Amino acid sequence: MTTSAPMATPPACAGRVVITGGTGFVGRAAVAAFAGRGNPVTVVDRSAHPDPTVRSVVGELTEPGVVADAVAGGDVAGVVHLAAMTSVLRSVEHPVATYQANVAVTQDLLEGCRQAGVGRFIMASTNAVVGDAGHATVDEAASLRPLTPYGATKAAGEMLLCGYAGAYGMATCALRFTNIYGPGMGHKDSFVPRMMRAALAGRGVQIYGDGLQRRDLVHVDDAVAAVLAAWDRRFTGTAIIGSGQSVTVLELLDAVRTVTGCALPVEHVAAKPGEMPAVIVDISRAREQLGYRPSVSLIDGLATVWQDFAAAGAPLNATAPLNATVDSSTLHNSVVVTPSVVVTPGTGGPDR
Repeated sequence: MTTSAPMATPPACAGRVVITGGTGFVGRAAVAAFAGRGNPVTVVDRSAHPDPTVRSVVGELTEPGVVADAVAGGDVAGVVHLAAMTSVLRSVEHPVATYQANVAVTQDLLEGCRQAGVGRFIMASTNAVVGDAGHATVDEAASLRPLTPYGATKAAGEMLLCGYAGAYGMATCALRFTNIYGPGMGHKDSFVPRMMRAALAGRGVQIYGDGLQRRDLVHVDDAVAAVLAAWDRRFTGTAIIGSGQSVTVLELLDAVRTVTGCALPVEHVAAKPGEMPAVIVDISRAREQLGYRPSVSLIDGLATVWQDFAAAGAPLNATAPLNATVDSSTLHNSVVVTPSVVVTPGTGGPDR
């Protein structure tokens, strides 16, 4: 039987922060936020972080020794676990690989923290753990009824966090993010960047059904602010992180038109069977227990994405069709861009 070192309790801005998936869209923003306030940072990812002051552990978290290397050194205050397999479609096609990436890796990280005496652990989760709630407002008390291996593995990860908090006194929390957007997502294939590519290419969009499906979008700055708040408060439990204001696909499209000045003409096409009608979340717990206050409006947030895309130049794969079924958080999608770009709103999962 292995024993764990005593759980350390360093000040919030002291101690090293290990960020898995730290070279990704949200990961880079989290690295910048922690480093900017003085925390040394270790990134664990498939490639090195571009900032040489950031320690990089390069490799797969499933590889032997990677987790131990990440939490070694005696100065680690906690882990922010952003790395995951987030594609719903891939999770359906590869459930075993999804389990390894989302459950086994989380277990290995928690156990590595326990043995190293690391007392903080924050995991990015998703409202896909709840499944299809129709038009009901979802809060943390909603029953867990995931409909895919992705949602199920994230629910399993939340249970692991709960067990390690109860048994070992670790401050573990799962932040259930809605659809995260913001600058730095030019490589992503989710609905906001797809709309931006359509605007840059002068194309129109096709919308599945009537376009009244509702989604909650949260800016990356607000998402990272929630991570910092959970870290500083040593929050244990689950909190939904979103804007708290769902918009329809048509309202999102109008906002993109306002920001870009592009017409983005629309063609309605037959709705996909099984399309989730809405993602509406209650962020009261995050407000009350984390002091979370989302501050970036949809228009202002989309403007940061548009500026990022415009500065980068030509749209990614502007002349090649995008797969209508590829999305980070849903099997069924609501929007297509014509003639060659596809835009697909998610169902309330993070876009890391």
